[in-house]
Amino acid sequence: MTLRKGEKMTISIQEHMAIDVCPGPIKPIKQISDYFPRFPRGLPAAVGRSGALRPAVSQPSVSPAEGPREDDEDVDQLFGAYGTTPAEQPAKSQAPEEVVDPEGYESDDCTTLGTLDFSLLYDQENNALHCTINKAKGLKPMDHNGLADPYVKLHLLPGASKANKLRTKTLRNTLNPTWNETLTYYGITDEDMIRKTLRISVCDEDKFRHNEFIGETRIPLKKLKPNQTKNFNICLEKQLPIDKTEDKSLEERGRILISLKYSSQKQALLVGIIRCAHLAAMDANGYSDPYVKTYLKPDEDKKSKHKTAVKKKTLNPEFNEEFCYEIKHGDLAKKTLEVTVWDYDIGKSNDFIGGVVLGINAKGERLKHWFDCLKNKDKKIERWHTLTNELPGAVLSD
Repeated sequence: MTLRKGEKMTISIQEHMAIDVCPGPIKPIKQISDYFPRFPRGLPAAVGRSGALRPAVSQPSVSPAEGPREDDEDVDQLFGAYGTTPAEQPAKSQAPEEVVDPEGYESDDCTTLGTLDFSLLYDQENNALHCTINKAKGLKPMDHNGLADPYVKLHLLPGASKANKLRTKTLRNTLNPTWNETLTYYGITDEDMIRKTLRISVCDEDKFRHNEFIGETRIPLKKLKPNQTKNFNICLEKQLPIDKTEDKSLEERGRILISLKYSSQKQALLVGIIRCAHLAAMDANGYSDPYVKTYLKPDEDKKSKHKTAVKKKTLNPEFNEEFCYEIKHGDLAKKTLEVTVWDYDIGKSNDFIGGVVLGINAKGERLKHWFDCLKNKDKKIERWHTLTNELPGAVLSD
């Protein structure tokens, strides 16, 4: 277009916008993949899908005033591992590697499930295991309000779950509960301390639904030393499967605590039925209604039968009852004490749970208990005994 002398050039609005918007050649915009490359699994970092070497990707510069953020550090580690050449790798690559816990706890579990603080004490003299649950920290939120209603339950493995289950109270609306409760297992022997494991579970209580599992930990009891308290602060783990075959092979009928004393003043044998622990469940509700019977045999007159009261819906009953058998001390060597535990049922025959026989013909702890009673007059001697499902010469009907 030619201009006459004195005329001014007119520029349309479209041309004006084109000049402002496009002052120079258009450059391609970098894609996000240029900054965060993805490599196929199983291939070296610098090799693409076609197998050709790819050029190293330069790291974006960070001003010293800003300092690297945590996200940036992760990206830098990614680039240092995959995209840079050995000369470009900083001294950071020589940092010590993360130590893996030999117990197998994962840091993810620690941060998402929480930690539990507790202590264990094996009272060898009284055959008791004291479990003190102190507190938990950083539990996983389980409710809609971002909190939980946590409680702790204990099981001894292997063994029937309801027979040896103990639990703390429930604390409402907290992720950092403090219980400071001591739960005690009675009838724990040295053999139990060798072969049993304590399972400690933290759960969330729900009123209208099933209670929810949060996390657990398991402590082999052989780690404990008698009469010494051991403290634990452990990350909770995800639920682990229980070996059902092992449970059945080592299933027990329960334990019973019996006291024996020969009274010189009364000229009688005093038999105390103190308590039972971990009894087998005989009813459909997973419990039993136990009571105990005792006989001093041979019993020609059939007058030696004694029976405790029935304890409803429990597998760990306390009786604290004492029976008296008038007999000369010299005749005890010829006698046998038979103790049986039964489940009371209405409208049908009672179920036999287990029993134990003490006397000269017994073996192991049962013989030792009887012998110690005969040897130490006027001294009460208490012992735990394992119940068996068969008694020699016993009539297993009530």
